[in-house]
Amino acid sequence: MSEEFLDLVLAGRTTEVEEAVRKAAAAEIMPRFRQLAADDIVEKNGPHDLVTVADRAAEAHLTKSLTALLPGSVVVGEEAVHADPAVYDALRGDAPVWIVDPVDGTRQFVHGDPGFCTLVALARHGELLASWTYAPALDEFAVAVRGRGATLNGQPLRAGSPAPGEVLEVATSHPDYTTPDQKRALLGLAAEGVAPRPCGSAGLEYLAVARGALAATAFSWEYAWDHAAGLLLVTEAGGSHTTLAGEPFRITGGNALPFTAARDAATADRILTLLRGR
Repeated sequence: MSEEFLDLVLAGRTTEVEEAVRKAAAAEIMPRFRQLAADDIVEKNGPHDLVTVADRAAEAHLTKSLTALLPGSVVVGEEAVHADPAVYDALRGDAPVWIVDPVDGTRQFVHGDPGFCTLVALARHGELLASWTYAPALDEFAVAVRGRGATLNGQPLRAGSPAPGEVLEVATSHPDYTTPDQKRALLGLAAEGVAPRPCGSAGLEYLAVARGALAATAFSWEYAWDHAAGLLLVTEAGGSHTTLAGEPFRITGGNALPFTAARDAATADRILTLLRGR
């Protein structure tokens, strides 16, 4: 059963997962959008790291529905890992893994900003197979399948390349989540022809790269739920990504940070050069 479902996903039949994501958002997220009470919001590790009742309820909903679609699979979700860090080890195991960020951009969600999304990726043995990025308040749904391309609302998605001489807008990590060395690396983006800015929802920044609306990202943290769906989306849209060591990003961790995802390989190389300070 598990192998059959994986074959279906890789053949492009992703509608069952899309439906599960839409149902979770409709049941647990959107009814709470702009309706949160003060006690529905909790700080985890600081004022920029929030969790709400919607995050927890949506992750529980997706955990039940996704594992039912793929018996024998497991879920690595942001809230489950916060409660038990050992859950993250499943990324290195043999079972298919659903990587879930129920509300990516919780800060935006809390402030009534529509710039949030639900992120789901399917991986096995550390390899990304498919991903789903859903921005319910914006009515945008992007899907990527390894080797099969990417779509946004059913239409093919291509990152393309920046025009010659175009200023490269780059979404970067918030300073609160960077070490001194990473801060110095990110300062390298303050170069002619580059316009760095703080990122919003990581998932929507990746979508912006995949649709050609953003040149690149430069992030200094590596939690798989923030990056897995978007990295596959950018890759399948024709983009590129690389870590500070010049290697592909690994969802299992241990990456040289910061890393970048960009519209094309040339842009990724330029961002990497600036991050390295040369």
